[in-house]
Amino acid sequence: MTEHELRREMVHIGASLFARGYATGSAGNLSLLLPDGNVLATPTGSCLGELQEDSLSVVTPQGEWISGNKPSKEVSFHRAVYQNKPECKAIVHLHSHYLTALSCLQGLDTQNCIRPFTPYVVMRIGDVPLVPYYRPGDARIATDLARLAPHYNAFLLANHGPVVTGSSLREATNNTEELEETARLIFTLSPREIRYLTPDEVKELR
Repeated sequence: MTEHELRREMVHIGASLFARGYATGSAGNLSLLLPDGNVLATPTGSCLGELQEDSLSVVTPQGEWISGNKPSKEVSFHRAVYQNKPECKAIVHLHSHYLTALSCLQGLDTQNCIRPFTPYVVMRIGDVPLVPYYRPGDARIATDLARLAPHYNAFLLANHGPVVTGSSLREATNNTEELEETARLIFTLSPREIRYLTPDEVKELR
């Protein structure tokens, strides 16, 4: 896709996420890799439902702001993922309702905070590690994601929300929606006992 097409796609996907309640106010951010290797990202304080193609931020892989409106401070952890996961071409970070609620629970498995009970998270994403709580914008978020990025496709920031990767912005968005639906099912099923997939069933899916 050309840069113009990628900008248009980001605006369209942002509006869709906002309209369907996955994003509220100015929370969350999107990014993708442009053909020239720079990062296209949503600007700081922007509403995903009101993005404009010409005002989207562009930063270099090193973090230099080169065009558009000022980028979100969280673009630093987007860059950390890109630098350590070459197959990742786009990232979605939302404060979506159910995944954020899940991120606030105590006792989550830090290696995989969404234990598989449907096949789809296993097939699309795999394990989802938990990143400890840091204030938004803290450099340690980028440090932890840089370490985890080679091994995982999605992450849950404690008391914050999901960070999800994809080979395109569309794939990253689809993966995010699958995770959010799974988190919704977790709360829907509680306190009933869940029939989790067995290790052999998970192995077959992978």
